[in-house]
Amino acid sequence: MRSAYRCRAYPDEAQQVMLSRTFGCVRVVWNRTLAARRARWHTERKGTSYAETDRALTALKKDPDLAFLNEVSAVPLQQALRHQQAAFTAFFEKRARYPRFKSRLSRQSATYTRAAFRIKHGVLRLAKTATPLRYIWTWPGIDPASLDPTSVTVARDPGAGS
Repeated sequence: MRSAYRCRAYPDEAQQVMLSRTFGCVRVVWNRTLAARRARWHTERKGTSYAETDRALTALKKDPDLAFLNEVSAVPLQQALRHQQAAFTAFFEKRARYPRFKSRLSRQSATYTRAAFRIKHGVLRLAKTATPLRYIWTWPGIDPASLDPTSVTVARDPGAGS
């Protein structure tokens, strides 16, 4: 059984900068990959696999104009590709609408898998951040130190932050 817990985080200034940069990079990867998928479908009538998008991400990171993609953890970027693949699967199974481009004005998020975060004794550390991310746990009766999460999604709602 999968469970999700939501809590409020209080990043320091350096973490806010890193998270904003990560959200922007996730958005760039999502939008460029979606544009490439659409272009390929319209020109070749071929779909795009996750492996092909992963190779495209590697090429994007080597582009000098997109060198900033290397400043953030690669895991949220790869997770964006996995989320996009799942979105297309849901679309083709007629469970969802066609995936849309991301806007900087909408909800921003980045998902970290076990390779990119560590939670120990109630302290959360994200990849490429120097200090632990402070959060407030509001689930009475559940000790966060006893949890073993497989992923952590950090999100900023529209209008929050810079």
